[in-house]
Amino acid sequence: MAKQNSYLRKPEWLKIKINTSESYKELKKLMREKQLNTVCEEARCPNLHECWSERKTATFMILGDTCTRGCRFCAVKTGIPSEVDWKEPMRVAESVRIMGLKHVVITAVARDDLKDGGAAVFAETIRQVRKLNPGTTIEVLPSDMKGDYDSLRTLMEAEPDIFNHNIETVRRLTKRVRAIATYDRSLKLLKRVKEISPHTPTKSSIMVGLGETKEEILEAMDDLLAHDVDILTIGQYLQPTKKHLEVVRYYHPDEFKELKEIALEKGFKHCESGPLVRSSYHADEQVSKTAMQRRIEYLKGLEHKEKHPIDFSLKDLLAE
Repeated sequence: MAKQNSYLRKPEWLKIKINTSESYKELKKLMREKQLNTVCEEARCPNLHECWSERKTATFMILGDTCTRGCRFCAVKTGIPSEVDWKEPMRVAESVRIMGLKHVVITAVARDDLKDGGAAVFAETIRQVRKLNPGTTIEVLPSDMKGDYDSLRTLMEAEPDIFNHNIETVRRLTKRVRAIATYDRSLKLLKRVKEISPHTPTKSSIMVGLGETKEEILEAMDDLLAHDVDILTIGQYLQPTKKHLEVVRYYHPDEFKELKEIALEKGFKHCESGPLVRSSYHADEQVSKTAMQRRIEYLKGLEHKEKHPIDFSLKDLLAE
């Protein structure tokens, strides 16, 4: 029997026009000069140009570009990672400053070869970014660190503004979609963040189109809420290459709209849901009032200085 999804055509609402503006080209050049990786590029995110050029947000992928896991949905390469580069946190911080980012997401390949899963490098990157860019809010998106809560505490001691960890899919499909990670371990990790830092917003993401049912999506929402998750993003799974999992079906924008309405009714504080939504989509809108106030106070202190280190104003911020 032939595979029914081998040639599933993309619908019109998933076709996007690539914007290769000068601003985008300059930022890409900067990434290469600083020897940095972004998940925006590695994961082939369809929103890259909007985030980099218009929203002044970006997602940096630290700890190299080689993952120790081989999830069947992910385009990031798998293999033996390089040595930890302790100069990388400063390079990220410098790039955030040059790019004038309002909000930065720090993620990483899974580093199961490291005892702490890379938590110490995450923490140092947060500190360096905040030291050099006090007005920029910071979100982290780590792996599950194999459920090591001492490693989680190391990361959380650096006080990120948002903690993001994705369950990726519904319970039934987890073994097929993810490598090593488990559904329950991810949920417990998110719950433990709240125990360590009750006021830090937590966030997770689900891809749809892998064969899940609506009932399973709603069950996943309930599971996340039961583990005190505040923010949910829902997006369409897109097959990166022929070697990856095939798309079972494409959801219509109206279905995403309905899922968002359900999520908010169930109790999520914020939900982004749409065909092109990814985990970091509009992440700058999801920071807590505390983090936003810190950013405002910082900008107020700069109002009378000749040169602003970041290219967005207090007036722009207050208008958001």
